[in-house]
Amino acid sequence: MNKLISDAYNDGYVKTLFGRTRYIEELKNANYIIKSSGERMALNTPIQGTSADIIKKAMIEIYDKFNKLNLKSKMIIQVHDELLFDCLNEELEIVKKIVKETRKKYFDARHNCIAYRVIEDGQIIERFSDDGEPSGTAGAPILNIIKSNNLQNVVIIVTRYFGGILLGTGGLTRAYSEAAGKVVEQSELIQKERGMEVELEIDYNDNEKFKYYCQKNNVNIIKIEYTENILYKIELNEKEYKKIEERNKTNNKQLDINIKNIKLKCRKYVKKVG
Repeated sequence: MNKLISDAYNDGYVKTLFGRTRYIEELKNANYIIKSSGERMALNTPIQGTSADIIKKAMIEIYDKFNKLNLKSKMIIQVHDELLFDCLNEELEIVKKIVKETRKKYFDARHNCIAYRVIEDGQIIERFSDDGEPSGTAGAPILNIIKSNNLQNVVIIVTRYFGGILLGTGGLTRAYSEAAGKVVEQSELIQKERGMEVELEIDYNDNEKFKYYCQKNNVNIIKIEYTENILYKIELNEKEYKKIEERNKTNNKQLDINIKNIKLKCRKYVKKVG
């Protein structure tokens, strides 16, 4: 009998390499099928359980780094050995760097396969990496899941730890596709539309009115600075930007807010509401 299984019978549990304990009550069952299931758990837990420990440690580190840098990109969900990120275009390089650094730290993972699809300057950019898996069995299937769901500005990373079973090219393709598919199914779809990031100044007397205007018209306030005037950095869709710009040019009293020094900082995709 395998020593690992034998120890599990004697101790009633097995441990991951990080010391996390899993008790296996199935080993005490008289039913052969249930007992056999317990033996498989005893064999798999030190490998798969350690993999789970590692990805959880990586998730905590990535989350902490995102918060420290005040990033708006989010780590949305983890399913098995896969992480799904909702990544802003302007933060893509930072996110890639953080993931790369974390990947180096957990170097004992066999493969960190990645696929992403983003929009930059109106062009769709698609990239993927098999990271040592047979060509076309990992990154491409992940990218196909992203494309088949018509997703953009999405990065999916699948980290694989070898569990002792050779899957073959067909098995690898199915495994990576299924993992990516499950993540997409369980994720919240965030729709975005063309917009821009804008800086503008208003008088202190108009501060509350402008905040109310932003709330009512789905204008996202990124930052507020209090100087001689109040400096707002906002993001909004093209339609709302044209309204503000036109009202400011014509001195239209409908807005009833004295807006100064409107500066278009960059064009970007913003969250679509409604």
